[in-house]
Amino acid sequence: MRLLLAFIITFVLANAKVITIIGTGDLQGALEPIETKADLNNSGKKEKVTLGGIARLATLFSEIKSQNPNTIVVSGGDDLMNKFFQVYKGKAIYDLMGMAGYEYVVFGNHEFDKGSDNLAKAIDKAKFKVLCSDLNVENSKLKGKCAKYDIKNFDGIKVGLFSLIVEDFANLTSEKKVKISGSNVEVAKKMIKLLRDKGANVVVLISHIGYKADVALAKQVKGIDLIFGAHSHSYVKKMGHIGKTNIVNGGEQGVFVVKVDIPIKNGKVLHKQVTMQKIAVTSKYKDNSKVLAKLNEYKKGLPKTIKLGITKKDWDLHSRVVRRGESNVINMVNDMLRKKYKVDIVLNNAGAFRGNKIYPKGDITNSMLKEIDEFANSAFMLKIKGKYIKQILERSGANYGNGGFMHASGLKYKVFLPGSVQKIKDEKVVAKGGRVKDIKVLEGRDWVDIDDNKTYSVLTNAFIALKGGDGYFWFKKYGSDFKNTYETFYSIMANAVQEKGELTPSKKDGRLVVEH
Repeated sequence: MRLLLAFIITFVLANAKVITIIGTGDLQGALEPIETKADLNNSGKKEKVTLGGIARLATLFSEIKSQNPNTIVVSGGDDLMNKFFQVYKGKAIYDLMGMAGYEYVVFGNHEFDKGSDNLAKAIDKAKFKVLCSDLNVENSKLKGKCAKYDIKNFDGIKVGLFSLIVEDFANLTSEKKVKISGSNVEVAKKMIKLLRDKGANVVVLISHIGYKADVALAKQVKGIDLIFGAHSHSYVKKMGHIGKTNIVNGGEQGVFVVKVDIPIKNGKVLHKQVTMQKIAVTSKYKDNSKVLAKLNEYKKGLPKTIKLGITKKDWDLHSRVVRRGESNVINMVNDMLRKKYKVDIVLNNAGAFRGNKIYPKGDITNSMLKEIDEFANSAFMLKIKGKYIKQILERSGANYGNGGFMHASGLKYKVFLPGSVQKIKDEKVVAKGGRVKDIKVLEGRDWVDIDDNKTYSVLTNAFIALKGGDGYFWFKKYGSDFKNTYETFYSIMANAVQEKGELTPSKKDGRLVVEH
């Protein structure tokens, strides 16, 4: 049976032309190889290995193109991040990506971390085409520098490409001049019709909306042959299929590339024969000498640490401080998160803020913020009822002195240490606890009692929301409307201090009181 199937596939593909789409998502400025854990042998065990690097990517892309000239190299966005971005404002990353062979790049939300004026200057270094199908850039310096779509012709086979960015673009960036021009569904329908009318045999969406949103889009819109996605920072184990739409995700940091082969016969895509391959960017792919030389030039211009701004007060992040009482530093970050994402309440555990020392007033550096956000925690939003928030805060009371001790914004409460300690087992409360009292939430300018039956919008971190870290199972079990912003606390703090030039914590305001 298998031999018969293999024969049929071989026969069908005999006269087919194959279009290859290969690339990455969320490169995050990772231009050098990085040490990570990966299962390269499909053994089920991850081992430490060094993967990625723009010079290796250049070699890999060149090899794939030599095997199949009908190849397009793409990026799903969020490429402009980290030290090369902080120093060179995007020019170094885009220059090297162009040298490495990228042909089509779309914007992620992080491309706008330094504003559209800066992004427009970075594009001047690009040797690739930039797509911005659902962005209105008419009132920005990006006007004329990115295209709504493009069509690439391979000996009569036309590949139409367009892009989509996350719909809450306005909340994830501080960009004012660039606006979303329509919903993902509206823009996709419009672009598919336009590309098909222009004779596209294959329609490829390079998206920056996240894998779940890609799947949801494919369920509502027909006519996309491949969605090459980003924003969710994950590699799919196998290609997704919704009708005739195939869906992949480019992962993060360029440690793997995703290669999709699309066979076409008589001008039609053979959807059932589309295949995906995830290729590890190991030392097997020798550094491209020209790209490596250019990378080294840029590295010479990097300072040991990058100043992002200043603080006029010390940041005390000693564990003995943040795990036993109110912290003006965590207050500052939580308030920033509540304002940025427009939620009712922010709840973050003390263990999410590392460093365990006092950072003296003066310079705020990239290395300082990376130490504080050691686990690269991303902000995670959801909705949950007040009665569960009460139980969550009892869990915080039980975690006094540990990393699970909760800090808040938009909410204040008291921990009475002589009270009984909450106990949980198998995601059930087996001892209610009596350490927490006087829970108030901010409504407008007034502090009011928390309402058991009211549903509140809450922001926490992915460790707490997704993994139930420190015993906080309530979020995952009783929450709704889950939304990962994919914005790390590091990037949020770094962007804020660069935008303002200063990030100084205020005095404690009594939102967290511990009574002994």
